[in-house]
Amino acid sequence: MSVLSDAPVRPVAGPIPVKIVIAGGFGVGKTTFVGAISDIAPLTTEAAMTSYSEGIDDVGDVTTKTTTTVAMDFGRVAVDQAIVLYLFGTPGQDRFGFMWNDLIQGALGAVVLVDSRRIEDSFPALDYFESRGVPFVVAINKFGGNMFHSLEDVREALSINPAVPVITTDARGRSAVKETVLSLLDVVLHRALARRSGAE
Repeated sequence: MSVLSDAPVRPVAGPIPVKIVIAGGFGVGKTTFVGAISDIAPLTTEAAMTSYSEGIDDVGDVTTKTTTTVAMDFGRVAVDQAIVLYLFGTPGQDRFGFMWNDLIQGALGAVVLVDSRRIEDSFPALDYFESRGVPFVVAINKFGGNMFHSLEDVREALSINPAVPVITTDARGRSAVKETVLSLLDVVLHRALARRSGAE
C-alpha cells in the first residue's frame, strides 16, 4: 500500500517519475524534510560549515547548524506502483542560487519551506517560482512545535497570492511531510484541470 495514498494499487508497465523541488532559505529544514519521507537513504551533499562562510552565510537564529547543503538533497518515495516522487532539495545560500535552474528542470511543482523567525529569507524562492509559473505551496516549518507568526501574518508579510496554500508542517515528521506533499499535488492537479477546462 502507498505511503501517500490508501487507494488500491493498479498494475502498470512502469512507474511514472514525478519531480518535486523543496526550496527555502538557509537552515529552514530542507534536508530534514527530504529525509523524513524518502523511501531510500537520502542523498545529501552536506559540507561542514567553517570560518570561511562567516559573513557570507547568515545563520540567524540557527546557531546550532554545523553543516550545509552545497549542491542538492535527493530522496525518492513511491506513491503507488504507478507514480514515484523524486524530491530535490535546493541549497539555501544565495551563492549556490545558480544551481536552481538545473534543479527545477522538469519539476511538477515546489514546496517553499519558511522559517517564521526569518520570513524575509523566503522572498528569493517565492520570486523564483512565481516568475517561472511553477506551482508551489508555502509550508511554515514549526521548529520545536512553535509558530512565531500566524499563517495570515506570513501570507501578508510575503504578499502571497490567495490561490497559493500557506500551511504548517514539521520537517522532522513523516506524516506532516506527507500532508505537505499531498497539498502540493492537489495544487498541481487543480491547475492541470483548470488548463484542460480552458482548452476545451
